[in-house]
Amino acid sequence: MRYPASFLEELKARLPVSEVASRRVSLKKAGREWKGLSPFSKEKTASFFVNDQKMAWFDFSSGKNGSIFDFVMMTEGLTFPEAVEQLAQQAGMPLPKVTPEAEAQEHKRKTLYDVMELAAKFFETTLASRLGAKARGYLADRSIEPASQVQFRMGYAPADRFALKEYLGAQCVPVGDMIETGMLIAGDDIPVPYDRFRDRVMFPITDLRGRIIAFGGRALEKDVPAKYLNSPETTLFHKGSNLYNGAAARHAIHDGARLIVAEGYVDVVALVMAGFTGAVAPLGTALTEEQLGLLWKMSEEPTLCFDGDGAGRRAAFRAVDLALPQLAPGKSLLFALLPDGQDPDDLVRSGGKEAMGEVLAGARPLADMLWQREMEGARFDTPERRAGLEARLNQLTAVIANETVRKYYRQDLEARVRELFAPQTMRNDQRGGPQRYQSGGYQGRDGGRGGRGGARRQNQMQPLGQSSAGLTSSSIVRGYRSSFPPREALILLAVLNHPWLLENHSEDLANLEFMNPDADKLRSAILEAAAGHDSDTAALRAAIEKRKLSAVLARVETTLTHFSDWPARPGAAKDDIAQWWTHIVTLHRRSRTLNKELKDAERALGDEPSEENLAWLRDVQGRLSAFDGTEATIEGFGALSGRPARGF
Repeated sequence: MRYPASFLEELKARLPVSEVASRRVSLKKAGREWKGLSPFSKEKTASFFVNDQKMAWFDFSSGKNGSIFDFVMMTEGLTFPEAVEQLAQQAGMPLPKVTPEAEAQEHKRKTLYDVMELAAKFFETTLASRLGAKARGYLADRSIEPASQVQFRMGYAPADRFALKEYLGAQCVPVGDMIETGMLIAGDDIPVPYDRFRDRVMFPITDLRGRIIAFGGRALEKDVPAKYLNSPETTLFHKGSNLYNGAAARHAIHDGARLIVAEGYVDVVALVMAGFTGAVAPLGTALTEEQLGLLWKMSEEPTLCFDGDGAGRRAAFRAVDLALPQLAPGKSLLFALLPDGQDPDDLVRSGGKEAMGEVLAGARPLADMLWQREMEGARFDTPERRAGLEARLNQLTAVIANETVRKYYRQDLEARVRELFAPQTMRNDQRGGPQRYQSGGYQGRDGGRGGRGGARRQNQMQPLGQSSAGLTSSSIVRGYRSSFPPREALILLAVLNHPWLLENHSEDLANLEFMNPDADKLRSAILEAAAGHDSDTAALRAAIEKRKLSAVLARVETTLTHFSDWPARPGAAKDDIAQWWTHIVTLHRRSRTLNKELKDAERALGDEPSEENLAWLRDVQGRLSAFDGTEATIEGFGALSGRPARGF
């Protein structure tokens, strides 16, 4: 009986070889592989090896090797169809009906892969052409080198509504196949199907065999409905069942790389460029159960990397809930939260590989994340609230299917609860394993107190979104965490590159409130040089070097990575800069005022958790969110510097 290749591939993907082989062989972990005694010969030294990444097993005593199908056939004496039937039952997959229609569909899938490959080559060629200049500029602004563009097969979809359609048509691809792959938009109300991706940087998405099955497109204009656009669900592509860079990462992990899950395409590219070759990303959605299964087939403890802001924390908590029911001995997740709400792309560009390595080194286990969520904003100042915490923890651990893992989670959380509520009079020298406490108290966000454990829990009880102690003390990340907020950096660089601003605006510069202490040092050096009438760029840089601030300036200059930073660069027209300066200073002052009000609101809510104070906090957060990232909008701004006539 002949089964479709896609069915056999999915069956192999769902059943790790170690899971199938362990029914006959007692396996032990050996590095990235498993080993055990040969099932084909009597031996005392293990010569049977299993590699889940390669989906294969090797028996060196007999010279036999193969896939899960070969193993079942050889160890149980079954035919291939019988082995497939048994394994499908084990995986919970219904057997496909082999009909002429099914065979035709399988042939159709092969044709569609060819269509996607042609589309990828078209986008690659267009990126390298004159039409791709704007896309190449965007990639350059993101510090994505040409070699990386080639490695990830990036491309550009031109703005023309029919560019790809006409190209594929010239290659004799039927319009129906273009529609079925999701490359064209069609419908009853659309007379002529047209290209789905237009004026976008293109990121090919492959399956685990490296075949292109979809695309992600990043818009180059700001006024489009979706900044990122993915292919729709198709015969080849199911969004929740695939990972960006999954095929390359699987090979890298087999060679010893760490599996890191980022949130977007550019983050993955930045991580791989920095040497973290086992990076993957979900495809524009929250992590799914199927994607989690794929991750665990690659690595027992993938590291999920999230922004350290509120959205990143919420995503981390969703991943905790997703993983809890499926935890198994040795299979869990680690969580790495980036400082100051930055993403991996920002951190790698600012601090390099070492800064990212520090973040990953401080990754925290799933149990810590679960506990941290239950602590955030909670009050435990009454017996009922303490009982409520225990009840919630019991409900959460009840969903863990594996009995052994469930038992250890309950033990761990019970120990944390005992520490949290331990009387403050208990001494550091009290014995008793998990119940060894320090005196002191846990201070919640609301001001309520309860006992707190000692140094054994201190790292676990860090506020979520803050770096580990090691990360904070690192020279690289210390520089990064105190790195220049974008507007502070832009203001300083604008003065440095346009020193004529100091003639009329030195007082503005002197009176601005900077968050970064090194920003104050740079400002002092600049103002001191200007006071001595050394107000050209070379003199200002010499003054900075004299104060041994060249390394600080170098860090500031790494922030000039985006196209919108051009007013701070040399070459912009004087009239444009004069307008821009007034607005950037105003924005900075308003931002500092809002941040101060935010701290006041948080402090008020902590002192008195009332509805009125909560409403105040939410109002300030809303205004700050709406304000953050805005720039001056000036009619005709930038025209003298060769920029588009609309606001930037």
